[in-house]
Amino acid sequence: MINNKLKLAIQKNGRLTEETVSFLRSSGLEFESYQQRLFSTCRNFPLEIVYVRDDDISDYVESGAVDLGVVGQNLINEIRPNVKKLLNLRYGFCSLSLAVPKESTIKSVKELENKTIATSYPSSTEYFFKKQNIKVNIIKIKGSVEITPILGIASAIVDLVSTGSTLALNDLRIIEKLYDSEAVLLANPLSLKNEKKTKIIDKLLIRFKGVLSAKNYKYVMMNAPIQILPKIKKAIPGLKSPTISPLANPGWISIQSVIKEDVFWQTIEKLKKLGASDILVLPVEKLII
Repeated sequence: MINNKLKLAIQKNGRLTEETVSFLRSSGLEFESYQQRLFSTCRNFPLEIVYVRDDDISDYVESGAVDLGVVGQNLINEIRPNVKKLLNLRYGFCSLSLAVPKESTIKSVKELENKTIATSYPSSTEYFFKKQNIKVNIIKIKGSVEITPILGIASAIVDLVSTGSTLALNDLRIIEKLYDSEAVLLANPLSLKNEKKTKIIDKLLIRFKGVLSAKNYKYVMMNAPIQILPKIKKAIPGLKSPTISPLANPGWISIQSVIKEDVFWQTIEKLKKLGASDILVLPVEKLII
């Protein structure tokens, strides 16, 4: 560790780049980032950021060239490097999927017996079909695998799917999903055994987890008659008891609380029925639990 700084590898230019940079900045890290830059030093945290090809990130982490890396779970499933996954980062969602031409008569995985599958993920594809006990011919393609059925090279493809728009543009349809993927934070196992590095990694994880926790909550402020406060307390599944403040209007109070995103609308509907009004909803930037 040079100058007592950690090294973090992220994708230089690709599917995860923009969201990774945004996530790091949301974590309070200050650094320069633009397309031609290969290396940045954080101004307010002992961290150096290295911009590399996504295919190389897990190799750099495994070898110890860097301490940490942000990469898609799909690459970990494919390469299976000797690294430690520390955190799911909740962005870069996609799935590795099996697709065939729209006009194909193939409707199930079993119908691909002895057929040719084109993919950039041969290991994941081989594992999937072996588990299904289906024999197929797998060919590895670097680049756009969507063109292979049109050229008659393959009967089906296995590729990453985010919105499905690329498949639709190439007249392909999904018949099976192999697995889901998202961005993850990796660590070199030896870095986790280094006391100095571990202390810095722990501080970084506090920041990352604070940003991730905030995504799951909304900050809510509302006004309500004081007599319905017990019912409102029961209706709000917040972290702790809500904050209560008196209003100038006698018999009315202001209530502030944090509500989980997954039950937000149901909770708001309950509060409205109970008599809460002037409900103000704000995003939570960071939440340290």
